[in-house]
Amino acid sequence: MRSICVFTGTRAEYGLLRPLLRAIQEDSALQLQLLVSGMHLSPEFGLTYRDILADGFTIDERVEILLSSDTPVGISKSVGLGAIGYAEALERLQPDIAVVLGDRFEALAFAVAAYIHRIPIAHIHGGEATYGAIDEGIRHAITKLSFLHFPSTEEYRRIIIQLGESPDRVFAVGALGLDNIRTMRLLTKQELERQLGFQFGKKNLLVTFHPVTLEKGKTEPYFRALLNVLDRFREIKLIFTKANADTEGRIINQMIDQFVESHSDRAVAFTSLGQLRYLSTLQFVDAVVGNSSSGIIEAPSFHIGTINIGSRQDGRIRARSVIDCDPTEDSIERAIQQLYSPDFQSMLPTVQNPYGDGHAAERIVEVLKQVDLRSVIKPFYKIDFQVPA
Repeated sequence: MRSICVFTGTRAEYGLLRPLLRAIQEDSALQLQLLVSGMHLSPEFGLTYRDILADGFTIDERVEILLSSDTPVGISKSVGLGAIGYAEALERLQPDIAVVLGDRFEALAFAVAAYIHRIPIAHIHGGEATYGAIDEGIRHAITKLSFLHFPSTEEYRRIIIQLGESPDRVFAVGALGLDNIRTMRLLTKQELERQLGFQFGKKNLLVTFHPVTLEKGKTEPYFRALLNVLDRFREIKLIFTKANADTEGRIINQMIDQFVESHSDRAVAFTSLGQLRYLSTLQFVDAVVGNSSSGIIEAPSFHIGTINIGSRQDGRIRARSVIDCDPTEDSIERAIQQLYSPDFQSMLPTVQNPYGDGHAAERIVEVLKQVDLRSVIKPFYKIDFQVPA
């Protein structure tokens, strides 16, 4: 039996990994190990490790790394604490393969520890581009530490190969988030309204905004511009999800609390909706507004709009349902007007999601079971092409 250690440090990442965890757990050839860290263990971010336990998974290792600081110094210290704690946990677990998803600082620390332990790393969602966030560099760094790669599209597969990874170890499997959409029984509107303590109106938006970590000091003015515009559209009801533990993330969360307090008749906020409630909410809103990857990857499958603000997701493949706008009041207001225009609304039912068919987990499991691990030496794969002078 081959042991697979899966790392998770955030609520959003766990929601994406959930179908893969289930597929590993149910396969008799694999043994699931689960290492939980980061925001999952923080009261400030909802102690979401409890959601993992409620889903029936066993947590094999818990590693606390978060400090009460979202400054670059605080996050850098968390990376250091993570590398120490993950190294000790991996020494105890001794997995055959370590699985990590995405591009966050917690994931980088885990990948570094696994690489030094000479544990082959399987990286999910590599090859993507998010030019407005430090995630961009972290993602490609994890790619270079990894032995197996599971990008969501063929274009991202080519980018990983361009980074020097051998094509026979790079598998375009689709986005795991679409597996949840295909397999989960989502809540009805009545069930969801009861759980959220919120009644949907004729117009509804889901707002999820994260710091633009490569634009220092811009988080507050960018998010303020969005809130000022939302204040003008009094007929729209709003559901906010709070920011992750990134630099300046607490600024966003404080601003959300202040806005909801003064607009309690039409706005609510949640530290974490969880995957079931988040996806269920997408059934009943008109758009995802902000700069989250969920607006790019998951939202198109519900044939709703996305208003993508600023540069955080620049470089990602987009469906036609995504409206890009600048982080200014005029641009955001025009985007909301476009969202509700008859032409845009009539186009939404025909949107095709470019991120796959919802069968990513089973494709990943087949590779994890069959890959040859007798040698994990990884030569640099050279592409024959001419570099412009």
